[in-house]
Amino acid sequence: MTVYIDPPTWPGHGRMWSHLVSDSSYEELHAFAAGIGAPRRAFERDHYDLPSHRYDDAVRAGAVEIGSKELVRRLTEAGLRRPKGRPAGPAGRA
Repeated sequence: MTVYIDPPTWPGHGRMWSHLVSDSSYEELHAFAAGIGAPRRAFERDHYDLPSHRYDDAVRAGAVEIGSKELVRRLTEAGLRRPKGRPAGPAGRA
């Protein structure tokens, strides 16, 4: 049961963003995100979008730094990956 974060390399809205995911459940992810003050509206399908200025907050709180490809691999292996256009199944309930 770990929360992971990738480097803030994703551009959008004039900022750079990271993705925050759990390898066990959305409940764990939501609790972690709430603990660092990330708003629920930052949750998108299977991850939180976290602006670069919040990256260190997440790491200090215990998020494990990994690359983007590894992050997607772990999310997929956990059965929590929800790509765009695919409906949420039993594991995909937020």
